[in-house]
Amino acid sequence: MRGLLQGLTALVWGLALAWGSAPALTFDPMQLAAYARQHYGAKAERAVQAWQAMLDRAAGGDEQEKLRQVNAFWNQALIGGEDITIWGKTDYWATPLESLAKGAGDCEDYVIGKYFSLLRLGVSPDKLRLVYVRAQVGSQSIAHMVLGYYPAPQAEPLVLDSLVDRIQPAHLRPDLTPVFSFNAEGIYVPGGGRRSVDQIGRWRDLLGKMRAEGFQP
Repeated sequence: MRGLLQGLTALVWGLALAWGSAPALTFDPMQLAAYARQHYGAKAERAVQAWQAMLDRAAGGDEQEKLRQVNAFWNQALIGGEDITIWGKTDYWATPLESLAKGAGDCEDYVIGKYFSLLRLGVSPDKLRLVYVRAQVGSQSIAHMVLGYYPAPQAEPLVLDSLVDRIQPAHLRPDLTPVFSFNAEGIYVPGGGRRSVDQIGRWRDLLGKMRAEGFQP
């Protein structure tokens, strides 16, 4: 996370962007569960099945209900930790399947799981941003990531966070200072500009790993 924070321009919460259409996340649930069992064991298979069960339950709800169920699932499914402890690497972006198999993740892994879950449920990627922030935790300011949900192009986002279970509007989270945000459509910078998300190598690597697992992100 630290390298990305140093390399990109600061960004405020507000974005003024037009929405377009983009494909949802697709995968075969049975094949994904089989992949999890083959590569990670029966516990991982059960975790993937629990994820799919949540998605099935949430599918019939409105977007607010989808946000609630997805946020609650991932905040409960993973134990928070550091990449060096979980993966033996200083910075590693896990796929949703990898995170479920480990049952642990750092802040990016929670957000990745929530982001792709909501895509699977048909939420437009234009409404979602992976947002790097500085979070005030006690007396410390730490690098952190949250998921922002924008119900309309110029609306204040709702914040889905692994540190706080309740989904809240950004103005109720003064402990968070946004740095920059991105999604599959690009990196968002001040003044409504947008850069290619291909500049984020870990994002490219993440999508490649997901395709190998059977996802079509």
